[in-house]
Amino acid sequence: MNEVQTPKKPLIYYYSVVLLLLMLFNMLVMPWFAQRQVQEVDYGTFITMTEEGQVARAEIQEQENQIIFTDTQGRTVYKTGMVPDPTLTERLHEAGVQFYGEIIHPTSPLVSIFFSLILPLLFFIGLGQYFARKLTQRAVGENSMMFGLGKSNAKVYVKSSEGIKFSDVAGEDEAKENLAEIVDYLHNPGKYREIGARMPKGILLVGPPGTGKTMLAKAVAGESEVPFFSMSGSEFVEMFVGMGASKVRDLFRQAKEKAPCIVFIDEIDAIGKKRDGQLGGNDEREQTLNQLLTEMDGFEDNTGVVILAATNRPESLDPALLRPGRFDRRVPVELPDLKGREEILKVHVKKIKVDEGIDYNRIARMASGASGAELANIVNEAALRAVRDKREFATQADLEESIEVVIAGYQKKNAILTDEEKRIVAYHEVGHALVAAKQTDSAPVQKITIVPRTSGALGYTMQVEEGNHYLMSQSEIENKIATFTGGRAAEELVFGSITTGAANDIEQATKLARAMITRYGMSEDFGMVALETLNNQYLGGDTALACSAETQSRVDEQVMELIARQYEKAQRILSKNREKLDELAQYLYEKETITGEEFMQILHRE
Repeated sequence: MNEVQTPKKPLIYYYSVVLLLLMLFNMLVMPWFAQRQVQEVDYGTFITMTEEGQVARAEIQEQENQIIFTDTQGRTVYKTGMVPDPTLTERLHEAGVQFYGEIIHPTSPLVSIFFSLILPLLFFIGLGQYFARKLTQRAVGENSMMFGLGKSNAKVYVKSSEGIKFSDVAGEDEAKENLAEIVDYLHNPGKYREIGARMPKGILLVGPPGTGKTMLAKAVAGESEVPFFSMSGSEFVEMFVGMGASKVRDLFRQAKEKAPCIVFIDEIDAIGKKRDGQLGGNDEREQTLNQLLTEMDGFEDNTGVVILAATNRPESLDPALLRPGRFDRRVPVELPDLKGREEILKVHVKKIKVDEGIDYNRIARMASGASGAELANIVNEAALRAVRDKREFATQADLEESIEVVIAGYQKKNAILTDEEKRIVAYHEVGHALVAAKQTDSAPVQKITIVPRTSGALGYTMQVEEGNHYLMSQSEIENKIATFTGGRAAEELVFGSITTGAANDIEQATKLARAMITRYGMSEDFGMVALETLNNQYLGGDTALACSAETQSRVDEQVMELIARQYEKAQRILSKNREKLDELAQYLYEKETITGEEFMQILHRE
């Protein structure tokens, strides 16, 4: 889509130009006038004119080594150079000449008064009249556009041969299917009117950041080949009350003029939050929201104007905005599944040069949970790695390494561990991998490394699921908790002491154990009772307890008991396989990075 630019300069631009010209005139033209009216004469002429009584006033400028004087009518200004003359002041006094140190301006009094007083006065009077006229127009509703404060600054796109199409958006088949109906309506509205069907006035795209909500909206406009208005919700919010509502009115006025068209409001939660009715609220935001509600479902019919909006906080939107007649349809844009990730990778890989035989399925499995934006970043990191290595194309290894870069950061070249620390990290990571491999319902180990990363990790163990995994059983979660505790268990078993390296493992294990009890109903004491609520599911999923203090204390006890039980299980697995633990840790200590295949070969070797 090509953005239509409207190069309009604000009024303050023209005011600045006028003031600049006035300053240049005073600085350049006025001195020129002064030079034109000064006559240079010799010192003898000055003496002769003084003796004949033809000099009225004189200024002696010793620093400039000159004398400036006027005739008796004061119309002509003369200038002469100074010469040693001890009797000069006596001669001037005897001739009745006024002599002093004040500068004599060589301009006409009328010209001086005009440019220094009358012209600036006329300019500011005209400026005041203009603003007075604008303020009068505001009373009838026309002044909201003054300085562009109430004017919609939406970006307008029109049909382009390079526009985004549905084929450019991969991994969101269900969302594209929902939006394809809008495209068909904009192309053939007659068949819908014939049967009496009414298309949704508004469609809300919800999902985590980076899943392609904005790209889907542009793809709808690209497929429909209609004008596309794009604006962020935060752009409606202004310092002055009423300006946001004015922007909404102007946006819909432009949209109706270009109908059929699409209006896209990104991050609509900036203006669409629930109205709480509390004193001291944000009046400007509420006025903007009220105007948006009126425009979407007021007395006027918005025929041909389809409104798309995107947000990752749907729970914060006002119910009046979500009711039928406004945003009739909600289209989830979730994180892509395995097939979706593979398709997204293929779309982005077309933009770079890659080696033949890339296993996109393997890359997609390793990038489990990645959004479309993260997958695009992974592909770009692979291309950058190829350039650093002075290769003309990216390889499978580049793509796999770029996944680790996105997850854990770059390798720290200057982080040198001591031999003792290196051995501890090796046993820690092998402890994770060994506990995972000796349990059922655990994802296979893909890679183990003890190379420090910029994220702060001194090493990590990567596990990759074989396919899509939507549900987790209680035993799978317990095994996952045991795997998290495997690193600390290995440290205690081998070295008889513990380190700070298990901080992230403890956090993840605690989070899983608490979710089992408070949200998943996997506790014998509480059963199927929700003790915790999930907020902002698309922005990290913050939780809030919904129980009494006594119940919360019991939850804490059960969480500690559950983690302790899984920690004991991890210790038993490692004690039973102590020889393999030592062998694998020594191999990892020497190689620093091993693959899942190498790990399994050593584990199953007799």
